[in-house]
Amino acid sequence: MAKDHPKVPTDAPGVVGWLKRRGSQAGRDGMARYAIPTDRAFGVSMRDIQALAKRIGRSHDLAGDLWTTGWYEARVLAAYVDEPARVTTAQMDRWCRDFDNWGICDTVCFVLFDRTPHAWSKVNAWAGRREEYVKRAAFALLWGLTVHDKVAGDAPFLEGLSLIERAAADERHYVKKAVNMALRAVGKRNAALNAAAVDVARRLAASAGANAQWVGKDALRELTSSSVDRRLATRRANRTP
Repeated sequence: MAKDHPKVPTDAPGVVGWLKRRGSQAGRDGMARYAIPTDRAFGVSMRDIQALAKRIGRSHDLAGDLWTTGWYEARVLAAYVDEPARVTTAQMDRWCRDFDNWGICDTVCFVLFDRTPHAWSKVNAWAGRREEYVKRAAFALLWGLTVHDKVAGDAPFLEGLSLIERAAADERHYVKKAVNMALRAVGKRNAALNAAAVDVARRLAASAGANAQWVGKDALRELTSSSVDRRLATRRANRTP
């Protein structure tokens, strides 16, 4: 007998019900261990969320409705089902103001925002903001662009290094971690950006502030490692005519 596949929910209430049925206390406990708030979460695995997103497909309107529910998993799902070309700058600002933990911030930036036409403008706009997760979003977005923007030249990433250097003194854990990861990611994109990122990391490592020192020293360990050297050499070889 053929296996019965339940109908995929297509509206926000149906999706929230689906997520609620698949949540668990063990899932919420796991989220809490990674400092993700669970007061508006069901405890659904990322694997289940991604599987549902594939079944639903893209829907900008559904994504907006899911975000409005305020449920953590519904917002994660919204990032997977939204249509990057239809995302506006106003939506990006609105969702960014709602970020209240690193998990939703990074997921939205890596899965959705870095694929929109407005990504670079938001890196610059958010990097100077004071709000913790808005500022983190700038560097999570830059981090994502190092992977997903296949056509950008070095210039915007060099500008990103300037933003990194200015933000490295931020004492807040979730900001400095994102700044550090963005620095490492830019430095692994190609050899020229590696050299520029290493210069920034060395200046930060030699600076007076403890937070900037940590960002610089931690990045230097990876950016000057043999594994990164091999990775960049392989990329150069693959681009040789």
